[in-house]
This record gives sequence, C-alpha cells and structure tokens, in this order.
Amino acid sequence: MRLRRDWIKKAVPGVHLARSYKWSWLKSDLAAGAALSAALIPAGMAYAEAAGLPAVTGLYASIVPMLFYAVFGPSRVLIVGPDSSLAPMIAAAVLPLAGNEPEHAVALAGVLAILIGVFLIAGRIFRLGFVTGLLSKPIRVGYLNGIALAVIVSQVPRLLGITVPGGPIPDRVAATVDAVLQGSANPLAVLFGAGTLAVIIAGRFLPWKIPVVLLAVAGSTAVAAAIGAGDGLAMVGALPPGLPAPALGGVSADEVIGLIGPAAGIALIAFVDTSALSKSLAGHSGGRSGGNQEMGALGIANAATGLLGGFPVCGSSSRTPIAIDAGARTPFSGIVAAGLVTLFMVAAPNVTAFLPTATLAAIVIVAAASLVDVRTVWRLVRMSRTETLLLLAAFLGVAFVGVLEGIVLAIALSLIAFVRRAWDPYRTELASLDGVPGYHDLTRHPEGKRVPGLVVARFDAPLFFANGEVFAEHIRSLVNDAPGPVHWVIVAAEPITDLDTTALDELVRLDDELARLGTSLVFAEMKGPIKDRMIKFGVSSRFGPDHFFPTIHSAVRSYKKTRGLE
Repeated sequence: MRLRRDWIKKAVPGVHLARSYKWSWLKSDLAAGAALSAALIPAGMAYAEAAGLPAVTGLYASIVPMLFYAVFGPSRVLIVGPDSSLAPMIAAAVLPLAGNEPEHAVALAGVLAILIGVFLIAGRIFRLGFVTGLLSKPIRVGYLNGIALAVIVSQVPRLLGITVPGGPIPDRVAATVDAVLQGSANPLAVLFGAGTLAVIIAGRFLPWKIPVVLLAVAGSTAVAAAIGAGDGLAMVGALPPGLPAPALGGVSADEVIGLIGPAAGIALIAFVDTSALSKSLAGHSGGRSGGNQEMGALGIANAATGLLGGFPVCGSSSRTPIAIDAGARTPFSGIVAAGLVTLFMVAAPNVTAFLPTATLAAIVIVAAASLVDVRTVWRLVRMSRTETLLLLAAFLGVAFVGVLEGIVLAIALSLIAFVRRAWDPYRTELASLDGVPGYHDLTRHPEGKRVPGLVVARFDAPLFFANGEVFAEHIRSLVNDAPGPVHWVIVAAEPITDLDTTALDELVRLDDELARLGTSLVFAEMKGPIKDRMIKFGVSSRFGPDHFFPTIHSAVRSYKKTRGLE
C-alpha cells in the first residue's frame, strides 16, 4: 500500500497535493490566480500572433497546459504556457506548410505540440532528462539572444502597421526599412505601438506592482474603440465563441512527417527552459526538482494543448514570477487563472474587437527584449574564447540561418568542442615535493624531484578512439625526455573514466614498445569499472594484478623496493 501511495505521489503529484491541501493557502492561491490571469490574456494572444497563429489559440494554450500541469507537474508554482522563446520556432515549423490558411496553421501547430508531447513523454519513459546537458550556458545565451533578435525583427513591421514577406532577418530588415522610406508606415499603428511600449517600460520603474501589460491592453482597446480606429488600423478582432476544442483536421501524413524534426528540436528547447526554471524554483524554496518527472509533465501538457486547439508551450520565466510575487502556494493558483481566462472568453469575447495588433506587437517586443543577456555575453568574452565562439555561433545560426537550424548547429559545435577538449586534454608528469604530501605537476612545480628510472604520468581525460594515440605519444615523450633509462612508467589513472577498444589497442601497442625498452607500464588509482572493462576486452593476462596499485604512493614504493632504492 505504501509503495502504491509513493507511486501516485510521484506520477500524479497534483492528487497528493490536493489531499494535503491546507485551507489557509486558499486566499493566497486565489489572489495569485487573479493576478496571473491579468498577464495571461494579453501575453497569450501576443505570443500566438508572434507564432503566426490566431490570437485565440494563445488563450487555449494558456488554459489547457496549466490544468494538466497542475495534476502531473512536480513544481508547486511553475506556470506553463506560451512563451516568446518558442514563438519563432513554431512559426518556422508551421507557416511554410500552412501557406496563407490560418485554420490549417492551427491544425499544424496542434500536431506539432502533440509530437513534442510524444517526444517528451518518451524521454520520461526512457529517463532522458540528462539531455539538458546538450545545451551549455553559452549555447543557451546565444540562441536566446538570437531568438530575441528574430522576434523583434518579426514584430517591428506589425508595430509600424506594415506587412513584409517572411524570410531571413536581413531580408526582413531590408523590406521594413524600404517600406518605411516609402512612407508605408501607419501613423496610427505607430502611436498605439509606441504608447504601449512607453506604458510597459514606465511601469517597470514604478515603486508598486501593477499589471501594466493589462492596463496597456485595456487602454489601447478603449482608445481604439472611442476613436473608431477599426477602419484604419489592424485589429485582433472578436474571439470566436466556445471553449478549447480539437482543431486537427486536414493535416496530411507528409506534413506530420515534416514536423517530426522541428518537434524534436523544440521539445529539447522547451524542456531545457522548463527544467532550468523548475530547478531554480526548487533551489529557491529548498525543494527538489526531478528532470525526468518534469519532462513527462511537460509532455502531457503539450499533448493536451495540441489536442485542444493550442500550440507548443514551456515553463514561463515571465509569468511564473508574477504568480510567486502574488503569493501562489500551489498549482491551484494556475487552475484559478485558467478558470478566469475561460470566463473572459465566454463572457467578453467581443472585447478584443478593438484591440490593435500593434499593441500585441509591442508586448512581444518587450518580452523578447527581456531574453537579451548582455552581462553574460560580456562575462564569457572575458573568461573563455572557445565558449564565446560557441555563443556567437548559436546567435548567428539562430538569427541568420534559422531558429531550428541554428540550434542544431550550436549543439553540433558544442559536441565538437567537447571532443576536441577530450582529444587534447591536459597532461603532465608528476613528482614529489619536499614537505608536501603526494605527487604534483612538474609543469607547475619545476622544483619537484623525480625518482631515478621512474616516470609518473597523468592524462586528464577518458581514453577513447580520438585520443588513444595522444595518450601513447604523451608517455613516449616523457620516456624519451627522461634524464636516464626508464624502468617503470606509472600512469596516475584516476582521471581516466572510460576506455574503448580503439584506445585499448593503442595501450597494448604502447606496452609492447615499452617492454622492448625494458620498461614496465603500470597503473595507480585506476577505477574498478575501467579494470573490469580491460578484463572484458581480454587483456587481463597482459595487465595482471601486479600492474595495478591503489595509490601512486604505493606504486612508487613498490618500484623503489623492486629496484633496491629504499
């Protein structure tokens, strides 16, 4: 029975939390839900339009994921929904297939979300939460800055009331500038967009917290209605009646296949962002965050929103703090917010009839600007040239090649950089120092003392196909440069965490070469799993128990005893 309760608690955290809910939390959750709904409505519609979808789908993608995450999500206060970092990736995946058909774009976005959900749920089943390591900090900062640029460039034309064709960023910038120079900008759109930007930015400097985004939307809608701007200004339009419902019709098998690749990339990005936010919240509150459990919950939320007219979602770094600041104690605050958004859709769908699209463009631009992280960029520039190049590659790839292509390129470069570091790791010779226990790097301590006829070598990497020869050459050079004949080579093997067959072949050849010189190759501090692998590879007769020592000190002592030096 206890095992069953533990399984339910882990698989469906919301059920356990509901059973232990305290009525003293209700007031805080209700207040947080109300504050959150004020941000969800304008943000959801804005991110939907940034993804090239009807505004109402942003509300569907705000309601459904929060309900499912409240049941399956491990975090108590994380808010899942549309996000500015995913919008350009959704647009890049969906719009080329949809053409100029909004309904078909909605169906494709739903299928994309379902595929993302399938990938994430499969990742949960196979415990693939470790894949977050594929996106290092330089890559994440680079792609977020690239996405920020891509989003801003895509929204500036809507802010100016003009239309430009899609395509690479340079083409969009050129088309926007050309349209402005030809006088195509809509002054009314510019006024509404600039006014919205001013209100949101000014609100950040106020000493008290108010829902400035909601106020900007309400003000724009009221002014547009009062002056009758509907004929000369693009509007969001009234929301269709009804609640989230399936909208997957008309998608062909070829289109589904075409979405599989983008779905895998977006699934990785969505999980990385959500996992990082969840871990941050867990660390702040002293709790724990399980990557695999988070992956499964996000997958369920995406599959659900895809089935019910939404699009891909992830953890929101902009709306989660709103819930926390408003006092959210449990996921019930998200349920309250979802209920209030639903009430808005049912009771006041015509309110958005006079909401200018320039206002939503301004909201998206502000959100995208918050992704820019100049401080980290400058820090990496000062600290690491390699990581700066990775950041730059991710930024340029996302901004000028394509969002998904740029991320794949950045991951590939990151893996190449990892292999390069493992191929050419730090390696040195060790020696003893007077009055200091242990054996130390001769490169850093040239005053170290060698033992006659002995070389103690260290190689700071696993041994695999790319660096086996590098390791062997390191040992050869130490033997050749030694002041006299070398009788033993002790490999300080603690940093060697892996061994493959290619590297083992190099090791065998090296042992044969040293044996012809009368030199024995032995190992100190080698990990048990590596010894087991050597036995499995069939070299236990060559490297018997007398070739392994628990410490460098014991190996050196054995050498001295063998040579009569003690």
